[in-house]
Amino acid sequence: MLLNLRRWRAIALSCALLLGLSGCGVNDIPQQDEAVKAAWSEVLNQYQRRADLIPNLVETVKGYAKQEQTVLTQVTEARAKATQLQLPADITSNPEAFHRFEEAQAQLGGALARLLAVSEAYPDLKSNQNFLALQSQLEGTENRISVARRDYILAVQRYNTTLRTIPGRWWAALFYSDAKVKETFTITEQAQQVPQVKF
Repeated sequence: MLLNLRRWRAIALSCALLLGLSGCGVNDIPQQDEAVKAAWSEVLNQYQRRADLIPNLVETVKGYAKQEQTVLTQVTEARAKATQLQLPADITSNPEAFHRFEEAQAQLGGALARLLAVSEAYPDLKSNQNFLALQSQLEGTENRISVARRDYILAVQRYNTTLRTIPGRWWAALFYSDAKVKETFTITEQAQQVPQVKF
């Protein structure tokens, strides 16, 4: 009878300990890691959406702006570079790979901006319904990319804060030794400079 009572106490104590651990943040690290992965997947999804729109946009512009071959080539090459970049599984915690990805996407964004600027010189192109629809979809996609990046940045901020503060730091040391700080997006020096307006 005494042995049975001790066994039940040990089981009750174990259950209480496990319940206490679950309520004190030990599960925060894997939950937040999954949130970062989901947010990163959405970032990739939106970048892929943009890449999928580019061939149709280039073909439409090509029909009106044959003499703009350089810009069209730049867009095509930037898209190829951005979509062919091999992403390692640990890209969100690998600063070098993350910044290569970020740079490739920035180059593609810059090439697209030049392409859209070229379209201003062609009134017939600007009135083409196909071009207008593609331009609208591209603008919507750029907005989606911004939202996805913001959501990713917030998820990373929460995760990294958990890893760097107590008790998350302790839980990571005890149970999640493979947990690494995640990378976030940066702004290029060129984008940080105030644009000069001249009249």
